[in-house]
Amino acid sequence: MNQLIRPAALLLDFGGVVVATTNRPSWPEELAAELHHDLAAAGCHELTHDDIVSDLKAAAAADSHWKNAMSRPAAPAEMTAHRYWTEFVAADWPPAARAFVTAHALVLCHRQGELRQDRETRAGMGELLDTADRYGLPVAIVSNALSGSVHRDYLRNTGLDKRLALQVYSDEAGVRKPNPEMIHLAARALDVPAAHTWYVGDNFDRDVLCGRRAGVGASVLMEARGTYERPYVVRVKPDAVVADPAGLRDLLIAAFTQPQPGPGADDAA
Repeated sequence: MNQLIRPAALLLDFGGVVVATTNRPSWPEELAAELHHDLAAAGCHELTHDDIVSDLKAAAAADSHWKNAMSRPAAPAEMTAHRYWTEFVAADWPPAARAFVTAHALVLCHRQGELRQDRETRAGMGELLDTADRYGLPVAIVSNALSGSVHRDYLRNTGLDKRLALQVYSDEAGVRKPNPEMIHLAARALDVPAAHTWYVGDNFDRDVLCGRRAGVGASVLMEARGTYERPYVVRVKPDAVVADPAGLRDLLIAAFTQPQPGPGADDAA
């Protein structure tokens, strides 16, 4: 592996990098129970609890396929909360029920995000952030999310938000990785050229590819659940692979303590 450039900013994915996630199989039943109650209170009685569970599961499956497909275009836009609930969940619902979820789409996306996964900060993240602080390195989140507010809540509740210079989420930006604009937004906000950043993500088709398209100084793959479950052949390769935040910390220390290669070093070798 070639020595990585010394970064001027560190950009991290959220799920798989900052936190480890565990899916909660009961989420459709839980969300359906809440939504069935709210629909009934609003006078919408046509849908049963089981109807809602079925459509929530169908929407999640369709959304997963859509996300894989959106790794192919050069500059994909993000799914909006309104489109998700109006078209993916409630396309065939009675008009009043469909109008209800459309009107409450942002709140419903947030609640779905809360229920779908349990999250735990990955071991070694605090030490990684300590090392970034030691070198005066700003750290930002750059992450796809149907509801970035769920991630913001987690970071605020754990106090990690105070360690971050910036958070960029695809639902708020309107574009999603591997659209390079996600990284460019963060780089502009930090006033750092993308070529002077490291981008760290946990998959090939969204994260490594996004880093390549954005022209980052180093695209680093951090292994997590699902990292090697690529939806199709992805030819791009990361500049480095690490197992966890401790491995990323080691890379940072090496970049800041070892001499940097000078111009033409590769040619001279």
